[in-house]
Amino acid sequence: MNEAYEYLADWFEILNDDCDYPKWSQYFIEKLGALGAGKRGLELGCGSGAFSRALARAGYCMTGADLSAPMLTKAAALAREQGLAIEYRLQDAVTLKSGEKFDFILSPNDCYNYVPPHKLQTAFAHAANCLKKGGLFWFDISSEHKLRAKVANNMFADDREEVTYLSFNTLQDDRVKMDVTLFIREQDGRYARRDETHTQYIHTEEKVTQLLCERFEVLAAEGHLGEDKRGSDRLNFICRRK
Repeated sequence: MNEAYEYLADWFEILNDDCDYPKWSQYFIEKLGALGAGKRGLELGCGSGAFSRALARAGYCMTGADLSAPMLTKAAALAREQGLAIEYRLQDAVTLKSGEKFDFILSPNDCYNYVPPHKLQTAFAHAANCLKKGGLFWFDISSEHKLRAKVANNMFADDREEVTYLSFNTLQDDRVKMDVTLFIREQDGRYARRDETHTQYIHTEEKVTQLLCERFEVLAAEGHLGEDKRGSDRLNFICRRK
C-alpha cells in the first residue's frame, strides 16, 4: 500500500469538485480581509493548491507547503498554467520551519487531521513560530462526529470517465484508516489500479482549544463556511498569535 496522495494528487481537485472551491475560497478572502490579515500568507497542507491559487488571484502573496511531493508537483503545474507566481515547499506541519514570518497561515481541508494527537502541540508551536506577532492562524478539522459516525466503517465511491475512486474506511481507536483504490484510465483505454492508504486522527474541539491557548487567542470556532458549528462536519479555528 502506497503513501497518501501518491496517486490521488492528479485527481484530487476533480474528485472534490462538489465542495465548491470558488465559494469556499471567497469565504476565506472576505474574512481574511475583515480580520485585517495582511497580504503575505502560507497555505499549509496546500495539496494541489486550489486555495493558494484563489488567494493569489485575489492579490495575496502566497506560499504553499505540503508533505506530499506529488501534490506539490501538481500544485506548481496548475499555478504555472494560470500564470501565478506561487512558491511551493515540501514541509510537514509537525516540523514546519520558515526563514520568514507570515501575516497568516491558512490550513483548510483536514491538514491537522493527519497529525497524531501527541504531535499536535508541537505542530501548533511551529505554526506560531512562522507567524508575525498578531498574525492569524486559521485551520479546520473534520469533526469528531463526522469521522466517527459518517466516515468510519463506511465505504465511499466516485465513478468518472477517466477515474474511479473507492475508499474503505475503518475506525481504529482515535483514528480512521482509509484504504483508497483508484482505477485510472490509460491512453490505450485500459484501467490501471493504484492503491494508497490514509490515516486521519480524531481531535476534539476541547483538546484543540486547550493546546491552542498556549500560543494563540482563539477568535472563533465555527462550522464550515461560518455556519453553526453544532452539527457541522467541519470545524474552523480562527486564531491570533499572542
